[in-house]
Amino acid sequence: MSDKKESKILMVDDNEEIREVVMILLSGEGFQVQEAKDGIEALEKIQMESYDLIILDVMMPGLNGYQTCLEIRRVSNAPILFLSARSQVEDKTLGFSSGGDDYLPKPFSYQELLSRVKALVRRYQVYQGKAQDEQKEMDNNAKPINQSLEQQEQENVITLPGLKIYQKQGRVVQNGQELELTDLEFAILCLLGENRGQIFSAQHLYESVWQEPYYYGAANTVMVHIRNLRRKIEKDPHEPKIIKNVWGKGYRCG
Repeated sequence: MSDKKESKILMVDDNEEIREVVMILLSGEGFQVQEAKDGIEALEKIQMESYDLIILDVMMPGLNGYQTCLEIRRVSNAPILFLSARSQVEDKTLGFSSGGDDYLPKPFSYQELLSRVKALVRRYQVYQGKAQDEQKEMDNNAKPINQSLEQQEQENVITLPGLKIYQKQGRVVQNGQELELTDLEFAILCLLGENRGQIFSAQHLYESVWQEPYYYGAANTVMVHIRNLRRKIEKDPHEPKIIKNVWGKGYRCG
């Protein structure tokens, strides 16, 4: 990753030894790593700085990881990687439902942690960070002619019922109001929106968006992210009009 030295990671864990080990590992790979000992300290840091990834322990005093994740999602769309000794399917589902992007059970290998970190940061920079840089560049070079700006915005725009997806800017607008999506939600919506009518199996979606080999349980991961996405874009998530289920086959847009 050519730009990982610019990538900032927040490591949140009440175990000082785990924080130290993870910080040494990721710092050795060129990442800028900061630490927080609990959810309260993490939220304070997130209010002051932007991060490309937040690594979050689940079992912490005060605010647990799930509660912290819900609070983080009020102010940040940075990817969240849960680390937890709790590895049941229900625990992972709760993690994804609270806004997490990935879930790595303890104990874990350093190589697996590193690969997950790199994948999450890479996706975030593609779907969020890079889009923000492009938006800044557009703002700096903006001409005082409305038509010119409108023409720029038409580039790489996916139009769905009531939705406009600005791929280059990493923005989704619904009836004039901008929606707050995570990078994975944005990636799923773009993939389905670009291929309206095409049916994507859970495996196809997972391997295309997560860019990792499909594994047992990944279908549940996809399902939870689709459910979270529907809550944000559908008028009635229980009767979806934009992202539909095709029973026994997968999902399609429209």
